[in-house]
Formats: sequence, structure tokens, C-alpha cells
Amino acid sequence: MRALIREADPEVVEEWKWMGTPVWSHDGGICTGESYKSIVKLTFHKGASLKDPAKLFNSSLEGNVRRAIDIHEGEEIDANAFKALIRAAIALNTSGGKKPTKRK
Repeated sequence: MRALIREADPEVVEEWKWMGTPVWSHDGGICTGESYKSIVKLTFHKGASLKDPAKLFNSSLEGNVRRAIDIHEGEEIDANAFKALIRAAIALNTSGGKKPTKRK
């Protein structure tokens, strides 16, 4: 998954935070990667705001902000759809996504 993230955005920044959790960012957080006994979980910081036509998000669907992809051992993920999701998250980050504040 790390390689696919890099392919989607060669300028992505990967940092290790929160007791060894990889965090990818580009003008803001994109996603985190967590490994568990039976899955690898990729949690997108603003996943609820992203279109997911390939239906990759399969976890944390009830939240107002985050969405996650749980990948089980041996499971394959649509690489092109995943890279499109990474690019969409970056586009959301770079668009600002917030209303400008009024200065007095």
C-alpha cells in the first residue's frame, strides 16, 4: 500500500507517529496505516468527504469525518481506484476545504 500511495503522489510525506503508526500527508493529513492481527487498516482523515465510486471504504462508515479500508490477508485491492482515492484526498486538502475567515 505504501508503494501505491507513493505512485499516486511522489511528493507525499510519510511520518511515524502515535507509537509507530505511519501517517501520510500532503498539505494536510491523507491517511494512517495500522496493522492488526487479521487486517491492515487505512483510515482516511477526511474520508466522509471523498467520493468512493469503487466502494473501497468498508469500515468506519458511520462517522461524519473518517472512513477506512480494511484489507484482510490475501485480499487484493483495486490499485487504480486506491490511487484515485489518494489523489482525491490530496485535492481536498489543497482546495482548502474551509470558508475564508473574515478579518476585521
